[in-house]
Amino acid sequence: MAIIEVKNLTKKFGDFTAVKDISFSVEKGNIFAFLGPNGAGKSTTIKMLTTLLTPTEGELLIDGNSVVKNPRDVRRSFGIVFQDPSLDDELTAYENMEIHGILYGVKKDVLVDRIKQLLEFVELWDRKKSLVKEFSGGMKRRLEIARGLLHHPKVLFLDEPTLGLDPQTRNHMWEYLRKLNETEGITVFFTTHYMEEAERIANHIAIIDHGSIVALGTVDELKKSTETTSLEEAFLKLTGRDIREEEVSKTDAMRARHNAWSKK
Repeated sequence: MAIIEVKNLTKKFGDFTAVKDISFSVEKGNIFAFLGPNGAGKSTTIKMLTTLLTPTEGELLIDGNSVVKNPRDVRRSFGIVFQDPSLDDELTAYENMEIHGILYGVKKDVLVDRIKQLLEFVELWDRKKSLVKEFSGGMKRRLEIARGLLHHPKVLFLDEPTLGLDPQTRNHMWEYLRKLNETEGITVFFTTHYMEEAERIANHIAIIDHGSIVALGTVDELKKSTETTSLEEAFLKLTGRDIREEEVSKTDAMRARHNAWSKK
């Protein structure tokens, strides 16, 4: 059963098309990777899925609810860990969790137990009274994951969740998420440009480039379809081996434009 359905999704910013007529679905309980180079359309897609951007065309459904028509119901069904830090550094770990729970309407008697459960899960219960500004990057990311799970979401979205983290911290973070997926059956949807991360963690992978999905399947299916022996080789065969230095200034301009439109 598909918990995420995307049909003919397009997003334009003026005359620039960031996402071009993409379609895919994610089965309930799956760990799904959206893999692509920088500027490929990964973050734009996840922003549309999480109601932060309105699609230009197409249909988005999460747990049977339309992202466009029923955004409030959709927001209650997912948690999200953003690419950029979104915690309040001047509050404690516990206070960050508590405010999130109140915003989502989690009942007070349930909230206390849920915060304790999740902070223990990410090994931060002993730091519950510490200010977030004292935390390392890895500790902040773990707290963001705990916060995103507070209201019992069916889907957890993560946008480049390990960007800037050291390999050891990245491994620990994925251990938490795999355990969560196995014990609670939560669907995990993450964007990344780390090949080994997608290959090791995801059940299914969609490769996106220049706003279009160029391949979709398991690692074995992607290797078979491209007649390669590794996901990296398959990725390079599908997206090209050039570094695209000529695209850098263009991508920077697109991002600036994207940010400007996101604030409207």
